[in-house]
Amino acid sequence: MQGMGHSIGVTSSDDRRFGTQSGPGSSPSLFEHALEERLRERGPLAARLRPRRLADVVGQDHLLGPRGVLTALIESGRLSSVILWGPPGTGKTTIARLLADSVGAAFEPLSAVTAGVKDVREAAERARRRLAESSKATVLLVDEVHRFSKSQQDALLPSVEDGTLTLVGATTENPFFEVNGPLLSRSTLLRLEPLGRSSLGTLLSRALSLEGASIEPDAADAIVSSVDGDGRALLTTLEVAVAVAGEGRNVTLADVEKARSARALTWGRDDHYDVVSALIKSIRGSDPDAGLHWLARMIVAGEDPRFIARRLVVLASEDIGMADPTSLLVATAAAQAVEFVGLPEAQLNLAQAVVHLATAPKSNRTALAVWAALEDVRSRPGGPVPAHLRDAHYGGAATVGHGVGYKYPHDFPGAWVAQQYLPDALIGVRYYDPSPYGRESRLAGNARSAAPAGPQSQETSSGVAGDSTTGSGRSSQRPHPDTRDKSDSW
Repeated sequence: MQGMGHSIGVTSSDDRRFGTQSGPGSSPSLFEHALEERLRERGPLAARLRPRRLADVVGQDHLLGPRGVLTALIESGRLSSVILWGPPGTGKTTIARLLADSVGAAFEPLSAVTAGVKDVREAAERARRRLAESSKATVLLVDEVHRFSKSQQDALLPSVEDGTLTLVGATTENPFFEVNGPLLSRSTLLRLEPLGRSSLGTLLSRALSLEGASIEPDAADAIVSSVDGDGRALLTTLEVAVAVAGEGRNVTLADVEKARSARALTWGRDDHYDVVSALIKSIRGSDPDAGLHWLARMIVAGEDPRFIARRLVVLASEDIGMADPTSLLVATAAAQAVEFVGLPEAQLNLAQAVVHLATAPKSNRTALAVWAALEDVRSRPGGPVPAHLRDAHYGGAATVGHGVGYKYPHDFPGAWVAQQYLPDALIGVRYYDPSPYGRESRLAGNARSAAPAGPQSQETSSGVAGDSTTGSGRSSQRPHPDTRDKSDSW
């Protein structure tokens, strides 16, 4: 949770209606009362079943239970600004409305979709007048607060900071991405969780009672299983299923299937990052089934397949590397197939890549090697390029020593010769350390930095004398390349 901001105390006034306050301490008009009654009678099931007390809210026991955070704040008589963050259908708006009611505060609702800076300032002005004239605090509900622009959030900040308004923001998106830091630091961040099966069952029973309907056990299980913890989706599905059931009002599995022919996945910014994180970690953990599940989630939700393919290409080098060099080829081929074929057919290519990468031997030694080299380059001087390695293609290079002493490996048996390749300051540094896994285990004898024994050392092989070098350093013994396993073809 984030830090606590200003808070409001309980008042004795019972002027606690839902809707914009028309003035300090005002009461609902006859028109507004009649409208509210009509909406209760004719509104959607989710609206008609909306709890009137916090005690009636289903789920969120970690917030509203006997030892919940919100329970403690309400019982203490003080409510600070809060941001309610959670997936759709978990009770964010309902809880926000009831919080104002529970502490006897006036309630000002704003939708970030339609409200502007002017609306924010007008709400703050009404709150100031209300506080001055009747000592009544104001809770400002900002639904979909993540849609507020920076200027709108900035306009809200002074009133939240001085306690004129107690903000209750509701959002489905990660507040750390969408809410300004100063506003977030003055609010308590509370995470709402998807409703569990027990809570969904309770909600279903209440809805059936209100609708005067019954439901077959398999139909009830189908509804609860299909909504991913979304209470509003459950009520919407049930409402349609009851209508489909007709006069008997006994909902069957067939009615539920007609009411919810396609299962919709919620997919926000958090899902984008969280699910791809789960995909990568499942493949890294060598679980092809989990990898396929997360891939399917992303495809069904409409994720850009090119984004998926790019992540697989990165993973092939970062988490598999030389343990199975073909993995990079497979991932790259899948990325090309996505561009060439497109969805839905390219899901087959992506699936093949996921299975290949998940079942391949794993090694992150290549990644560790380049990260270590990058850190070296950034943190300490590397020294000049050794003279024998410098460019010598132009006339006069030899007169300044460039290229002098370089040994051309192809002039030696096995196309290898001991020679200094690192700068003098880094002789002996080792970045790449092959793992004992997969094909990388066969490289252990072939990946050694080679440095000559001294500046005047001579390499003679089959009667061919090597050039003298200009570098210094210790000798490095490296097995001849032709000792590798000849069956190891990549």
